[in-house]
Amino acid sequence: MQCGDGGQLGLDFGADFATRPLVRVTPSRLAAWAGCPRRYRMTYLDRPAPVRGGAWAHNTLGAVVHLALRSLFELAGPARTPQAAAALVDRHWSGEGFRDREQAVAYRERARGWLADYAADLGDDLADAQPVGVERWVSAPVGAIVAEGRIDRIDARGGELVIVDYKTGRHLLDVGDARDSQALALYALAAQRVLHQPCTQVELHHLPTGRVLAWQHDAASLRAHLERAETTAAQAERAGQELARGGDPDELFPPRPSPRCVMCDVRRHCPEGRAAAPAAEPWAFLAP
Repeated sequence: MQCGDGGQLGLDFGADFATRPLVRVTPSRLAAWAGCPRRYRMTYLDRPAPVRGGAWAHNTLGAVVHLALRSLFELAGPARTPQAAAALVDRHWSGEGFRDREQAVAYRERARGWLADYAADLGDDLADAQPVGVERWVSAPVGAIVAEGRIDRIDARGGELVIVDYKTGRHLLDVGDARDSQALALYALAAQRVLHQPCTQVELHHLPTGRVLAWQHDAASLRAHLERAETTAAQAERAGQELARGGDPDELFPPRPSPRCVMCDVRRHCPEGRAAAPAAEPWAFLAP
């Protein structure tokens, strides 16, 4: 499936862009620009950076699960038991953002169950697993950008790499979420450049339900994700350059109010965002 120096699947990611600097991007940075240019500016460009909001319980829960899974794969194979997986939740637990101790304890027990069930579902494969990367940072030129980010897990299966992303949100996912994830596509492109192996399959592992949503990309679908990322990156880069030359920040980085403003960590600095959605308690987005 390789094709000389041009990368995988016939995609010429090694093209010469010496005439213009490549733009370094992460999926979260691209998503911030696409979601709200003002939030992008406040998060990535303003210095000093504006004060941000406090912890959200659902983000704390997700961080704990990710840390526990990282630690699970750091154990020797035979030690990766359901009991060990549950205990790792306790090791990494944080109560930030929860309403009170009672709520935090309830969700800690829920997370313990998720990890134990996940380990049990993997069975013997868990003990034998030797991921290529766990919480692996990748950075590689692809097209007109340098795609960067931290990948939850990179597996090697059948001579190809597989991108694994853990999810703990309350919303049910389907295969379309894996197919449409720009983050997963960019991780696949970066991983195959960094590790010199084909990478087309991406997976979302939803811990609350135990579901695995997998999608097999091809050259066309990866190219479409890359082109969209290049367009977004170029727009953000141009706006940043205009800002540095003294451009109007409100014109270059307009707000994009929506119901999602309720979760924005810089909403206190944005009147339009506060008007778009009422304030919510830090535990409001936990699964019921």
